[in-house]
Amino acid sequence: MSAESSDPRGRFTHWRLRFRAWRGTRPFWAGLSTLLSGVPIAYFPYANLKLGNLTLTMATTAGAGSLIIGVLLATLGLTMWFQSIVRVFAGVATILLGLVSIPVSNLGGFTIGVVLALIGGGLSIAWAPGLPAGAADEHTDHRAGDGRPAGHAAVRQQTFVPDGGAVDQGTPGGGGDGPFLPGPSDGDPNLTDTTAHANGGRNSAG
Repeated sequence: MSAESSDPRGRFTHWRLRFRAWRGTRPFWAGLSTLLSGVPIAYFPYANLKLGNLTLTMATTAGAGSLIIGVLLATLGLTMWFQSIVRVFAGVATILLGLVSIPVSNLGGFTIGVVLALIGGGLSIAWAPGLPAGAADEHTDHRAGDGRPAGHAAVRQQTFVPDGGAVDQGTPGGGGDGPFLPGPSDGDPNLTDTTAHANGGRNSAG
């Protein structure tokens, strides 16, 4: 038996880390809120409130309906935990059941249950599984030092000279490794030279 397994603090840390990893792979807080929303909705119609010698019964005509709504909400909360693939359906059903509980179960468990149901349903719909660390690195937009994407072809600045050639001055950001735009070649009648430095500052063609 290792020292870590015999140490109570080591076991607690081990289970805490495992629970955190399990919690991160599912809409945990949505399921917890949905589970808690079913408690006041199902409980209040069957509870009695005592004020001295006076007993108030909070039962409604749809007491069985309140119990069914509470059980369904608890089931949907467990579904969010253990079948997160149907989290959107579970979230929508939770919101609908919470709204139905307003007229059926003492204003949705005196608004406590309906508020928890709306929060849990919204969190379940909005939750999305995270990407593994390796996949997240692949989707990261790696950029070069000059701020451009790594796969972006750099365009070099060129100065055209009167003889029809081009002098490469590198990329605008100071880089010099990307492909550059070729200048006009000598003897090609289809290409023109438009530099202002040619022939004493006048634009020339041909």
